[in-house]
Amino acid sequence: MCKAWLISCFIVVQVISTEGIKLHLKSNKDRVQINETTHFEFTVTESGKASSNVTIVVIINNTKPEIIKVPKKVRVHSLDKKHSVAIKGIGIGKATILCHVQNETNRDSHFSLDMRVVHSMPLYIINQVIGWLYFVAWSISFYPQAFLNWKRKSVIGLNFDFLAYNLTGFVAYGLFNIGMFWVHEVQREYFAKHPGGVNPVQPNDVFFTLHAILLTTITIFQCFCYERGNQKVSLLSKILLSGTWLFAAVALVVTICHKITWLTYLYYFSYIKIGVTLIKYIPQAWMNYRRQSTVGWSIGNILLDFTGGSLSILQMFLLAYNNDDWKSIFGDFTKFGLGAISILFDVFFMVQHYCLYGSKHQRYEVIVESRDPKEHSDKALNSYGAVHP
Repeated sequence: MCKAWLISCFIVVQVISTEGIKLHLKSNKDRVQINETTHFEFTVTESGKASSNVTIVVIINNTKPEIIKVPKKVRVHSLDKKHSVAIKGIGIGKATILCHVQNETNRDSHFSLDMRVVHSMPLYIINQVIGWLYFVAWSISFYPQAFLNWKRKSVIGLNFDFLAYNLTGFVAYGLFNIGMFWVHEVQREYFAKHPGGVNPVQPNDVFFTLHAILLTTITIFQCFCYERGNQKVSLLSKILLSGTWLFAAVALVVTICHKITWLTYLYYFSYIKIGVTLIKYIPQAWMNYRRQSTVGWSIGNILLDFTGGSLSILQMFLLAYNNDDWKSIFGDFTKFGLGAISILFDVFFMVQHYCLYGSKHQRYEVIVESRDPKEHSDKALNSYGAVHP
């Protein structure tokens, strides 16, 4: 299979001014295969008292000649015309082009272009498709459980600790995403810490989080409307969640007192999300084991979550290969590790549902009308797959 190498040119329109000359810079395309050439265009215009006969020399310094190939200089003899500079990718990685604009009467002007050479254009497109697929899978994974609850008019079998952890995790993640995406002070602090970087939070991240909070809230509301037996949030869960939000409140006071930055404060919420993801599935798995049943726990949610998590990790590996950037996985193990843990729990739930506690293993009991609420709740729990004592 013939490998195609690409070059990604992250070039924005820039205007670099000297005392009498303006240089307008723009890229034609941002990717090209190895045996093709891409160009960025620039136009030199006259302003002030600049002479129209001046010769502009654009000197190009390439920081990584083993990655990209560009000419060392370009001479411009006419103003108000487009001029092209060819760029070719010859290696995998990232390079920066530093350009100096000179003429006889004005001081130098400078600009820089970040270039990234990757292995394959088809692989880049596949990664884009995979990204949207796992976004859709994760977004709709909340609906099967809500639909199952509505259909059964019961939430027996759905662990309340799982719901409490899930809501806390998504609220924390939502605060982080909203702060990073909309709060200018946080963005300023982030770019000061990561000069030349890009905002890691995209619009789809914000939408996914808000959507997750809404659907989780609807599911919790169902717990107050439908039959739930004697289920409730455990004392341990209440203690952990109370401690979590107490920590967030104390950290807020510390932030207001300017002891830590708002960016650091938001990172605390990302740590909360990480902690929640590590433990949130345990109560549901333990409940299924004690009941010897998965009735009431939607397998559709698990299958979609497994699909989204698998595609997410696949995309991470493809991106790492395409950019020769394996540090993006193993240098920051948090995202990969949490995704892997979620997939392991999904596999465990599928084993519980299809192998251990499938429909042939379920035992049911006819519900007999009773005036004793406790007796009615106990029988309702048994009727949805609980093991009799």
